[in-house]
Amino acid sequence: MDLSFGPYYEAFRDEVRGFLAAHGSKAPRVVDLRAPETLAWQRMLLTHGYAGRTIPVEYGGYGAAPDMLEARIIAEEFAQAQVSPGIAGQGIMMLIPTLLEFGTEAQKREFIAPTLRGELIWCQGYSEPNAGSDLASLKTRGELAGDEWVINGQKIWTSTAQLADWMFCLVRTESERRNHLGISFLLIPMTTAGIDVRPIVTMTDDASFNEVFLTEVRIPVENIVGARGEGWRIANALLGHERGMLGNPNVTLQRFNALVDLMRQETVDGHRLIDNPLWRERLMQIQGRMLALRCNDLRLLSARLNTTPALLAGMIVKFAGTELRHDLEGLAIDALGELGVLYRGSPLLRDQGFWQQHYMYFLGLIIGGGTSQIQKNIIAERGLGLPREPKMA
Repeated sequence: MDLSFGPYYEAFRDEVRGFLAAHGSKAPRVVDLRAPETLAWQRMLLTHGYAGRTIPVEYGGYGAAPDMLEARIIAEEFAQAQVSPGIAGQGIMMLIPTLLEFGTEAQKREFIAPTLRGELIWCQGYSEPNAGSDLASLKTRGELAGDEWVINGQKIWTSTAQLADWMFCLVRTESERRNHLGISFLLIPMTTAGIDVRPIVTMTDDASFNEVFLTEVRIPVENIVGARGEGWRIANALLGHERGMLGNPNVTLQRFNALVDLMRQETVDGHRLIDNPLWRERLMQIQGRMLALRCNDLRLLSARLNTTPALLAGMIVKFAGTELRHDLEGLAIDALGELGVLYRGSPLLRDQGFWQQHYMYFLGLIIGGGTSQIQKNIIAERGLGLPREPKMA
């Protein structure tokens, strides 16, 4: 059985490998969104078509036709080389595809190219103190005053708000309409007067989340994506992209390859962990789950190219992906033995503490972005058509 992709794609794989051999050393070890080396690497990836590959040229992308096998080869080779695939934040992974679908021509030309290049950092203003899982109950309000929206409210768990240039935000603009029917999708510059960002330090010892307070924040009327009251439809489209980002199987493949390297290096009584049947079985269980998620990703790519629905396949990505990453990072910590309990500041720390940081971070993502329990309800009710969970009286 010949499982190769054929001559054209094997030549393309050689091209990607040649790029990585020539330029992979220029990739940043850690993607710092403001670092010059991160921005330079992102520009190089865009030039060669390894980032923004299918984004139209007029919006700053490479302009290639969608090709699921090319996308798979790029992901595989970057993961195998353990080289950063570039910036993959909320702006690139979530907002850009949303603007391509719903944005005006002016919005596409203003925001997509600088976002792709990493020059604009975005945050997402969705959750509120009393509107997380029940997002439709959000209270942040926007009122039209002449040619401006005047916004008042509070957002929480706002990732990268302390760094962001802009926020895409859900705001209740139609006070007479209930729940999701009165919500609009607005774009807010973070330098606008009346915005107060307060970092929240998590158990990773980082402030990746924030509270954001909006008091009499004024933005131009044209900073709305779609029509008034249409924000819920746009938000749900964007959340589909978020689930794919949080459970990205290509990033998981890169971490798995790093885990294999770790288990080849770590020894107990002079024997490599990967040669121990019990440790190897745990590794293979992780590998099996990862391969299943990657096959599901191919299904999603195929559905996208053929414009056919794959709702259930999309629904499982965030749930399966974040649970898998937490278990993968946990296996690495176990493999490190007593060194696995170390964190920042120790001279014996391995890999700059990435395994420990990611272990705690993905425990948070099992909750953030829609808890695993909420994801299970979505899969059961919307994907499998099971009866809705009974509501407490």
